[in-house]
Amino acid sequence: MKEVVEIVPARPGWYARWQLTPEVTRCYPVSLWALLEEADGTGREVIGMDCIGQWPGADDNEAGGQFVRYLYQTPDSGKPEDVDAAPIGELREDGPRLQPMTAP
Repeated sequence: MKEVVEIVPARPGWYARWQLTPEVTRCYPVSLWALLEEADGTGREVIGMDCIGQWPGADDNEAGGQFVRYLYQTPDSGKPEDVDAAPIGELREDGPRLQPMTAP
């Protein structure tokens, strides 16, 4: 089991690209980066969660979508042609959500 070691906000310009069909891809802006570590302290990886709450390896990502890669485009160069920025308030109804925690 992996543990989250650190979470940081993603800077503008980062996108996660997903393959929906052999001919169709879709990019979503990355909202945050998470550093994950194996429970025994070995093996670390960084994953990005996109603006609709998907990340590579999640069980409840969009049906049929396969993660392709992260890409970066400077904000002044525009957005990828296949970008789909979900407006706030139209996030998916179920799935993992970041929840506030109270201090012990």
